Amino acid sequence: MANPEKRKTTKLKQPGFLTRMRASLNKGDSWLTYDLRNLLPGETVDQDALDELETRLLLADVGVDATSQVMNRLQTLFDGGRLRSSKDLGKALREHLGNVLAPCEQPLEIPDDTRPYVILMVGVNGVGKTTTIGKLAKKLQDSKLSVMLAAGDTFRAAAVEQLIGWGDRNDVPVVSQGSGADSASVVYDAYSRAKARGIDVLIADTAGRLHTQGHLMEELKKIKRVMGKQDETAPHEIMLVVDATTGGNALQQAVAFNDAIGLTGITVTKLDGSASGGIVFAICQKLGLPLRFIGVGETADDLGVFEADNFMDALFNKS
Repeated sequence: MANPEKRKTTKLKQPGFLTRMRASLNKGDSWLTYDLRNLLPGETVDQDALDELETRLLLADVGVDATSQVMNRLQTLFDGGRLRSSKDLGKALREHLGNVLAPCEQPLEIPDDTRPYVILMVGVNGVGKTTTIGKLAKKLQDSKLSVMLAAGDTFRAAAVEQLIGWGDRNDVPVVSQGSGADSASVVYDAYSRAKARGIDVLIADTAGRLHTQGHLMEELKKIKRVMGKQDETAPHEIMLVVDATTGGNALQQAVAFNDAIGLTGITVTKLDGSASGGIVFAICQKLGLPLRFIGVGETADDLGVFEADNFMDALFNKS
């Protein structure tokens, strides 16, 4: 049995992220706060207001399951005479939406006794996966961890170049074998080099693929098997990156990738560009997987550790 004292972990720092998140989510048209203001111009809550709120939540991609859970609780409060003013509704809505997110607040922590700690990044094309890898590498560096990147997206030459660019800017080594190389071979090689150099964290990129492309999903399984031959516990984190602006498609992707390879964490990008960021709630309600990070902008500092209370405060315009 491992000595408990050795199970120390490194928590990632995020100075100033809360301020950036609030600014990004509340540009005057936050999907939730805007709808609440326009839904309740007066002070009294009636059944029509509740029915309209349910519609707004569904349109915001909160999802049928999460919306039903929240609305059932709000209806109970309303029927019991405990939901009469807009203030009552806002407080109750924040509480019950927050309850959906709370179980998914599980930050990524890097244990000190696992080297290299391997993060396998997966997702469809266009979600910001390679950019997220670069931002995460910077965040790990800021936490005093050494990082190596594996350019496993060998189908798209631009992805390799993009990853190398991130590596150059942050002085992070990148292992690549050129366009068309076997992805599993690239990751295998990267692990060997990271192990030999005593690197703390290896982040492996993979080719963007639709969750319906069976042959490409099989390639992910191959990468996972190959890594297991070097370290039976690797990859230690299989992180899916989804784009908030794709709404319900992001939920479908999460379900499909989880079924195929077993996800351990999710990162949601582009929340600053989404009028319907409710997909965060839908994913948490459906899968209950750790929501590791959220992205609210283009810079490395705009990728932050997900914290449920702070996220809810930002949505409800609480400074």
